[in-house]
Amino acid sequence: MSQRYVIIGGDAAGMSAASQIRRLDPDAAIDVFERDNIVSYAQCGLPYYIGGLVPSAERLVARTKQEFEEKYNIRVHLRHEATAIDPAAKIVAVTDLATGDTRTVPYDKLLIATGARPILPGWEGRDLAGVFPLKTLGDAERILADLRDRPVERVVIIGGGYIGLEIAEAFHLLGKTVTVLDLAPQLALTFDADMADLARDALERHGIAVGLGEEVRRLEGEGGRVRAVVTNKNTYPADLVLVAVGVVPNSELAREAGAELGPKGAIRVNDRMETSLPDVYAAGDCATQFHRIKGADDFVPLGTHANKQGRVAGTNMTGGDARFAGIVGSAIMKVLDIAMGRTGLSSREAEALGVPFETVRIRSRAHARYYPDNAELHVKLLFRRDDRRLLGGQIVGKAGVDKRVDVLATALYHGMTIDELEALDLSYAPPFNAVWDPLQQAATVAKKADRRAER
Repeated sequence: MSQRYVIIGGDAAGMSAASQIRRLDPDAAIDVFERDNIVSYAQCGLPYYIGGLVPSAERLVARTKQEFEEKYNIRVHLRHEATAIDPAAKIVAVTDLATGDTRTVPYDKLLIATGARPILPGWEGRDLAGVFPLKTLGDAERILADLRDRPVERVVIIGGGYIGLEIAEAFHLLGKTVTVLDLAPQLALTFDADMADLARDALERHGIAVGLGEEVRRLEGEGGRVRAVVTNKNTYPADLVLVAVGVVPNSELAREAGAELGPKGAIRVNDRMETSLPDVYAAGDCATQFHRIKGADDFVPLGTHANKQGRVAGTNMTGGDARFAGIVGSAIMKVLDIAMGRTGLSSREAEALGVPFETVRIRSRAHARYYPDNAELHVKLLFRRDDRRLLGGQIVGKAGVDKRVDVLATALYHGMTIDELEALDLSYAPPFNAVWDPLQQAATVAKKADRRAER
């Protein structure tokens, strides 16, 4: 008798798992329940769709419901919401959102891939027209419809993290007057303040206003539509407000079924993506990720992790033995004309963990100084004071950021020291690099500083 696999959630983790199950178990019965009206699309591309760099929503869709059903024999149930899990009876209660009908679905193996949802603080006026989150393709379509249907000149973005900075660029490309507000004293809190200042410089250089240390008190409206954001410091006129203050995992279904939760309320999983419930797995933005540098579970919801975790879950649900190797905290974003990349620990994280560490920061160049279009590159490394092992790095510049972040991520994965980083055999030609890569230049400075400290 064929195995019955049920997957709750039809985006990156869920559909990666479903596809892997089909590869490994050709006879399996696979049902995916998704409460939205679309599956398998690139959420990370939404700011670029709004900004016009991606010309159509179809370009963001990896595979359609029809493709999954006809090509892979995976049954996809759109606008169906799972409302309860009974792990003892091994059934899921599912509601058809179109009809309101509820039924129970049995499973042999279950995957929870319910993702995360945007945080919408309880400000007065948050329900006014013209106030939007950005998490789903539906959110993006509603924003674009709003831009088409009425004059929007002034956009206020609340939140200076990855989404906030990327959507600031999108609205800037559309010719809007953009203001970015954040409660924190800096943008991009996953970066150290000195590196995050480079993001602020880039925004302001392009005419985007930045307000830091700004606590939103309320949103004011007129005729049911937002007209201003009021903070503890200022009032900002607004025709449209984008709220990007973070996300929380959709873990309530798992919690109510008795599953153990981890950091920030995410579903705790082991390296096989197993939850504390028998035959119940979790993956993606609703689940934890083991952080190799911290040595503990963390919650870092990114598409790269979701796809990997989904594949691992699908393999193990069919009886295989795949392991999620964990994360080192790598991320990169484009902020107008610069890229900002980071991996490992920030100074704030290292301090919170009580790790003895040192930092070094240099200014270098993306390639040989004499080659044209030589862009400045800011490199910051963190390393342990006792054994000189790398702890993290942050890189900001107009070119070459992605290359260096990925080298650092690889070095962190393998527990390398600054001495070993300096000794790496990295590629060189004048259009691409200097004889000594900027990472190695920073490692050399770190070694010198370390020796001075020893004396």
